[in-house]
Amino acid sequence: MTGPGNDFWLIDDQVVRFNVFSGDGEALEPDHTEDPQAIKVCVEAFRSVWDLATAHADYRI
Repeated sequence: MTGPGNDFWLIDDQVVRFNVFSGDGEALEPDHTEDPQAIKVCVEAFRSVWDLATAHADYRI
């Protein structure tokens, strides 16, 4: 599976907000979509890594 190319926020499996940066790391205006295909890719990417995550209570700096 190919995942999204940018960091994203998935909101209620209905909207995706992509964090966008310039080539030198400057944060640009975020982009968002309600496109079902883009949402499907992000939902699948999120689910594919969920089981690998560290539980909040177990996280240590």
